[in-house]
Amino acid sequence: MRNQMIYRASHVTKSKQISSPLSSDLKKKYSKNSVRIIEGDSVKIIRGEFKGVDGKVAKVSVEKSSIAIEGVKKEKTKGDKFDVYVHSSNVIVTGLNSDDKWRMAKLEGKKPSAKPKETKAEKTEEVEVESKPKEAPPKETKVEKKEKKENEE
Repeated sequence: MRNQMIYRASHVTKSKQISSPLSSDLKKKYSKNSVRIIEGDSVKIIRGEFKGVDGKVAKVSVEKSSIAIEGVKKEKTKGDKFDVYVHSSNVIVTGLNSDDKWRMAKLEGKKPSAKPKETKAEKTEEVEVESKPKEAPPKETKVEKKEKKENEE
């Protein structure tokens, strides 16, 4: 039953399941056991053919629940090289990609905010600008509109 649930899971559900444990020093720093893997994270493979290899995540495949790591490639008989996808449960995250501010705030236990914090000076400037009433342009009468059309012609 569990395998069927994993196999039939929606794309959104599978995307949330691509996570792996953090290394011991990151566990202490963030007080979390696992994290969702994204491109740019540094990982170490702990199981399989490429055990012990370190590298950065190059691609994340939601369909396969696995990741491609830079430097982990296999060679075909004709000499071409292709990426090897490693299941996300077979790696440990050793370094995090800190480009995503929302993700880092969630890891640190802070409440992520959509807007950057404003200073008091910026807030007062906005209030001063908003307090001035906006003047509407004067409306033209039908007679004035006709005169304009005649002058243009």
